[in-house]
Amino acid sequence: MRISVIGAGLIGSAVTEQLNEHSSVEQIQVCDASARALQDLHDHVKSAKLRSFQVDVRDVNVLEPILRGSQCVVGCAAPEVNPLLARLCIDMGIHFCDLGGNEEVAEKQLGLNKLAKQKALWVVPNCGLAPGLVNVLCLEGIQQFDDVEAAHLRVGDVPLHPEPPFNFRISWSAEKVIDDYTMPVQVIEDGEVKYIEPLTLVEPISFSMPFDQMESFCTAGGLFTLTRQLAGKVRTLDHKTIRWPGHAGQMQAILGLGFGEDRIIDVRTHLTYRDLLVRRMRQRLGGPHEDAVLLRVVIQGVQDSKKRTLVYEMVELYDSESNTSAMKRCTSIPAAVATLLIASGEIKGGGAAPPENVLPRGKYLEMLGESGLNISSSWYDGWIDVHNPSSAG
Repeated sequence: MRISVIGAGLIGSAVTEQLNEHSSVEQIQVCDASARALQDLHDHVKSAKLRSFQVDVRDVNVLEPILRGSQCVVGCAAPEVNPLLARLCIDMGIHFCDLGGNEEVAEKQLGLNKLAKQKALWVVPNCGLAPGLVNVLCLEGIQQFDDVEAAHLRVGDVPLHPEPPFNFRISWSAEKVIDDYTMPVQVIEDGEVKYIEPLTLVEPISFSMPFDQMESFCTAGGLFTLTRQLAGKVRTLDHKTIRWPGHAGQMQAILGLGFGEDRIIDVRTHLTYRDLLVRRMRQRLGGPHEDAVLLRVVIQGVQDSKKRTLVYEMVELYDSESNTSAMKRCTSIPAAVATLLIASGEIKGGGAAPPENVLPRGKYLEMLGESGLNISSSWYDGWIDVHNPSSAG
C-alpha cells in the first residue's frame, strides 16, 4: 500500500519511521514546506520506500497529483489544515486520519460524515495519544461491564529530570498546551455533560518510582467525542493531565495575568499576549529532553452483579538507545497503527468518526503491543480509587 504523510516534523517523522517497519507499506510519501525537515527525515529514515516532496500543503493544486494513488493520508501538520486535507482526500477517493487535538477542527471534519459515507471513505481525526489511544481504551474497558459507574482518564508527558521552577518541558506544541489550559473542559457528572474550568480539580496521583508523587488536573482536548456518546450511560467521566506537583498552580498564575489572551499587546505591535507566551515557552521550555509518558484509564462498574474496577496503565520512558522521546513514540505508534488499519481496506463502510468508533479495538491494541507499547490491564474487586490502584492490590 501507499501512504502519504503530511508533515515531516517531530511526530510526522516518527509516524513515517513506524510505517516504514511494516512490509505491507510499499511506499511512503512525505510532504512538508521545509527542505531542512525533509533532509533530516531522509538522514534518519534511510529507506527505498521513502519519497519526499517540498510543498505547501495548502496548495491543493500541487498536492493533489502527489497524493493520487495513496490508500490513506495521515495529517501530522498544523491541525488547522486538517479539514482542507480531509475534504481533498474525499474528493480524490482516499482515506484520511490525523493526530487531532483541537476540538473545533475535529468538529469540522466530523461534519464531513455524510459525504464520506457516500464515497465509502473514512475520515478519522484524533488518532494520537490523547485524544486517541485513551479514548479507545475507555470504550474498550466500558464494554467489559454490564453497567458503568465512572470512567477516569489520566495521561501526561513529564520530564525525567525536572528542573525548577517549572519542572515542565514542552514535548510537542506550546500552542496546544495553552489551548488545553484555557478552553472549557467537558466532563460527565451525574450522567449529564457539563463544562468546568481548566487547571481545576487538582488531585494527587501515584505511579511507580520516581513518579510516586505527581498531580493531575482537568484540561481540555479531545474528550468531546466520548462525552457525547456516553452521556446518560455513565454517571462520571473525566480527563485529567498528569504533571509534576505544582504545575497547575503555576499556570493558573501565568494565565491569570492574561498571558493566554489572543489580544494585541499595544498599537505598536501585532503580537498578542498569547504570542508572547508561546514564544517564551518555546525558548525556555522547548528543546530535546528525556521524558516519560504516564497513562491510567480506570473504569468502575458492575460485572455479574458485583462491583469491579478495570485499570489500564502504561509507563513509557525515553529510549536512550534510539534517542527517542516517550511522547514521540506514544503519539506516533497509535497514529501509524490507525493509519495501517484504515488503509488496509478491512474496515468496511465509511464516514467521519473518531478512532474509538471506527477501529477494531482488539486488533488495534494488539498491534500497539507488537509495535512496543506496553499497556497492562488489571482487575480489582470493588471500586478502586484512581489515585493509586496498586495500593488496593
